[in-house]
Amino acid sequence: MTQYENVSTDAGEARITWRAGTKPWAVLALGHGAGGGVEARDLQALAGALPAHGVTVALVEQPWRVAGKKVAPAPKTLDTGWRGLWPALAKPGLPVIAGGRSAGARVACRTGRELGALAVLALSFPLHPPGRPERSRSEELLSTGLPTLVVQGGNDPFGRPAEYPEGPYGLVEIPYGDHGFAVPKRAPLGQDEALGLLVDGVTEWISALR
Repeated sequence: MTQYENVSTDAGEARITWRAGTKPWAVLALGHGAGGGVEARDLQALAGALPAHGVTVALVEQPWRVAGKKVAPAPKTLDTGWRGLWPALAKPGLPVIAGGRSAGARVACRTGRELGALAVLALSFPLHPPGRPERSRSEELLSTGLPTLVVQGGNDPFGRPAEYPEGPYGLVEIPYGDHGFAVPKRAPLGQDEALGLLVDGVTEWISALR
């Protein structure tokens, strides 16, 4: 069952799309990136699959996106919006896993421990700007203080799996995937297969948190 909820935050009005889990034991909150919304293929794949495993999925649209703006605000403003949403995410009374893709993954990493999250799921974490490996954002990932899983495309220009530093987190590689987990048509695995690897990796990790 899908339900929609608008939430007022200090950064503006945000929106949650709820996908209720079967006998839910946890909520997975998923924020979107700076270049798109909750229609992203990875977010939709998880929202479609995880409710059957007892996980309620909350797809979070940041206020700038709800307002129809084309450009994401500064990280501080994104964090403000996420913090304002958290009481609604925690309202069901279940442990909340903070997650998101790209810019949304950074928000989850920066705020998860402060907000009392159970764990952090970072999809396509932008380890550095494309072509600028010296501008690493690894500290955000390494300092979550929580169980953390990174799911990264093998060809992600924002950071390929081999570029990641050692640290207290898990990493699932989606072979040939780009920043949006799209795989080339010539790749030896198809798009559905790639998303299946993503869903399976996340499902296994979340199940181990229980």
